[in-house]
Parts: sequence; C-alpha cells; structure tokens
Amino acid sequence: MKLLRRMAYLGVLTAVVPNVVSAQEPLLNLQEAVSIAVQEDPWLTASKQTQEAFASEAIASSSLPDPKISFTAASFPVDSFSSRQEGMTQLVVGVSQAFPRGDTLSLSRKQKNQLAQKQPFLRADRIAKVKTTVTKLWLDVFFSQQSIRLIESDRALFEQLVSTAKASYTSTEGKARQQDVIRAQLELTRLDDRLTSLRQKEERLQSELSEWIGVIAKSKLPDDVPNLTLQEALSSPSTMPKQALYELIKEHPVLQATDQDILASETSVELAQQGYKPQWSANLKYGHRNDDPSGNDRANLLSAGVTFDVPLFTDNKQDKQVRSAKFRTEAKKTEKLLVARQLIANLRSTFLQLNRLNERAALYHEELLPQMSAQSEAALTAYNNDDGDFAEAVRSQIAEVNAKIDALAIAINRQKLIAEANYLLFSGV
Repeated sequence: MKLLRRMAYLGVLTAVVPNVVSAQEPLLNLQEAVSIAVQEDPWLTASKQTQEAFASEAIASSSLPDPKISFTAASFPVDSFSSRQEGMTQLVVGVSQAFPRGDTLSLSRKQKNQLAQKQPFLRADRIAKVKTTVTKLWLDVFFSQQSIRLIESDRALFEQLVSTAKASYTSTEGKARQQDVIRAQLELTRLDDRLTSLRQKEERLQSELSEWIGVIAKSKLPDDVPNLTLQEALSSPSTMPKQALYELIKEHPVLQATDQDILASETSVELAQQGYKPQWSANLKYGHRNDDPSGNDRANLLSAGVTFDVPLFTDNKQDKQVRSAKFRTEAKKTEKLLVARQLIANLRSTFLQLNRLNERAALYHEELLPQMSAQSEAALTAYNNDDGDFAEAVRSQIAEVNAKIDALAIAINRQKLIAEANYLLFSGV
C-alpha cells in the first residue's frame, strides 16, 4: 500500500496531482486569474484615454489658427480729438487670418493619428505581458501549495517513524537506539520548519498576485498542473538563422508600436521641411470716417493685404531642424532593431531552457522518481524487518520527497517557459 501511495505522485510531470481539496471550497484556476487581471488592469484604460487624446489633438492641430479682430482709432488730432477735424481720422475695424506653412496642418493631423494608432499595439503587448506575468505568479503560488501538500503527506510517514522508533526503543525486543528516536524527531521538526517557510513564501506570492487580481488571490488553487501549449510548433528555434527567427516575431505588437513611432518621426521630417515654405497671412480693414466740419460726407475706406515671411537664412534654423528630425527617425529605427534583437535572443534562450527541461522531465518521470520510490520502499521495509539502518530509511524518505518537489518544479518551470515563449511568439493585434 505504501508503494502505491508513493506511485501516485509520479503523475506530477503529466499534470496530475491527487485531489484532496474540498468540493465546496472555491478554486481559482489559471484562466480565471488571467481574465480578471486583464479586465482590472487600469493601464489599458489609460491607454484608451491616451488614444482618444491624440485623436482629439489630430482634429485640433489640423484647424486654422483663430482669426484676429482689431479695433483702432486712427489719426485722431490731439488738439481737439474731434473725429470731424481731419480727413484721415478713422474708426477702423480689422480682421486678419494666418495660414501655417505649406502642408503643416495636414501633416500635424497625420502625425497625431499615427501616434494614436500606436496605442492598440501597446495595449496588445500589455495584455500579453499581463497574461505572462499573472501566469507565472499563479504557477509560483501553485508550486508553493503543492509543495506544502507533498511535505504534509510525507510528514505523516515521519510521524509513524517516530512512533515506531519510540516503540522499538522502549520494547525489550526492539533494536532501535535512542539516536534513532532523536533523529526521527529532528527530521519531523525540520519538516515543520520547511512547511512554515513554504507557507510564508506562499503568502508572499499571493500578495504579489493580489496586486493584479485582488483578494481572490488568497483562494485555493486546483490540483492539476495547467497544461499550456505553444502557440506555434517549432522544431529547434535555438539553431534557426536570425532572419527565420525574425519572421516569427516581426508581427509582435511591441515592434508594430515602434513602427508607428517611426512613421510619426518620418512625418516630423516632413513637418520640419515645411519650414522652407513662407507663412502667409491675410488682413482686411474697414475705416469709418465722420462728415467734415461743413457737413459734407466723407467716404469710408477699405484696406486689404497679405503678408508673408521669406525663409532666406536657413543654415542655423530650418536646415538644423530637418537634420534633427532625420536623426530622430534613424534613432527610432535603431530602437526597433534593438527590440527585435532582444526578442530573438529571448526566444532562443527560452527554447534552449525548454529543451533541457523536457529532457529532465523525461528523466524524472521514466527513471529517477520510480527509482527513488523503490529505494525508499526498500529501505523502509528493511528497517521495519529489523534488517536495515534507521538513518538510511530516513534519508531515503527525505530524498524521495525532495525528488517529488524537484519534479514538480520542473513541471512548473516548463509551463512558465511556455508562457514566455507564447508572449515572444505573439502574432499581432
């Protein structure tokens, strides 16, 4: 029976752990945690608000400047301040309208829209990152809870060892020594300390998870290890050429967001080039004149005109502005190259680690765990039959539970790497 009980844990690597959680107790599965985190993420709301802000700025930036109205009392004589004394005295109402250089208005609108269109890509990247982060935190909490369960299950066996050692020590026919009793009690105390440490770690991880999903992070998790799958089946990305790997990540939203930055920066170059074009303004004035002192009617006056500047000295202004805008565009392109290189490097590293974990998982599942279980069973049976060493039986039990926890860690780390790989292989919005 003991052997059967131990073999139940061999399913760790195949995502099966014995179910001992009460059916009435609410469970928090991975999909629910991820869904809550995405729904409750305030960053996504801020991004939508930023997009709306850019869209409004696009409309505002494409509008002409407000016209200017002027009221002027022109050429009043200072000796009498009479509007009839001099023929040039007028009450003038004027309106003027400025027109930005070249295509500045349409280009400004274009640039704001390009920046607004960056936000959906940033949100897609954010959602993917939140899913990956929450998945890893959930898996860490799961590992702590399942480690506690494995140790608690093994603790019962150590309690039996303590009882057996005490009974054998006090019996006239027993062969147990006092140091066997002490050793058993010591290992039981160490297990209790280990459980306390794991519970402390579990509480810390739950607090980190609660930052994303709230108090529901304190809920019990299911007993099954999630079986995440790769979004794209790949043979060996670690040996693929760089160009082939780039094809895998070129649609990643973080790269598409950088593309929008590049487009907006290229528009900045076009905007800077508008500085070589003149800026125009038109004005219209209407001057009212009163009758002369004899009562004769004086004609009112109408004036219209245009003004414009002539950008002649461009060396230290327009040329430098265009040059600056071009360098900023190149900097954005370099930034995209660096981001792509980082994604490719992370993808290679992730799959290298995943391959090694797959090898370790197979080794544990096929050889190590069965061997550890058989060794532990044999040592315990030999001790119970007064044909083995107590210390060896204890060491075998400790080694077996450590192997189970190591196997669980491999399974959890494998799922975390799959989650990371899925983020890197994100195919776009």
